[in-house]
Amino acid sequence: MTCRSIAAALFLASAAVGAQETTSSALDGVYTLAQALQGAEAFAQHCAVCHGASLGGVGEAPALIGAQFISDFNGLTLGDLFERIRTTMPMNNPGGLSRDQYSDILAFVLKSNGFPAGPRELYKRSEYLNVIRFDAPAQP
Repeated sequence: MTCRSIAAALFLASAAVGAQETTSSALDGVYTLAQALQGAEAFAQHCAVCHGASLGGVGEAPALIGAQFISDFNGLTLGDLFERIRTTMPMNNPGGLSRDQYSDILAFVLKSNGFPAGPRELYKRSEYLNVIRFDAPAQP
C-alpha cells in the first residue's frame, strides 16, 4: 500500500467516523408529543420544585428554557444533555428515575424550547442520543 492510498484510507475512515458521530439534529423531530406530555407529568413530580413549573429556574437551579439554556447546550448532543440530567438529577436522588422518565423529561424540555415533535419517541440510551446534535431552533 502506498503512502497516498494509506492517507486516502485514513481520510475516508475519519470522515465516516465524523459522519457517524452526529447524523441528525434535535430540529428533526426526535420525540413525540405524547412523550413530551408524559415528560411534563414527570417534570412536575420530580423537577419543578427546583426548576420551577415554567422551567424558568428557582434559586440556584438554572432555567431549562430560553436563550441561556439553548446556548449552554448548542452544538453538543442530546446524549450529553441526557447524561447530565440522568447522572445529576433529581438533586436529592441523582440517577433515581428510570431511563424512560429521563427521556420523557428531556422530550418535555425540548418541546418547551421550541424543538419540533416527530413520529418516533426519543431514544432512552445515550449511545443513540449521541448522534443527535442539539442545534438551536430558529428564533421568530
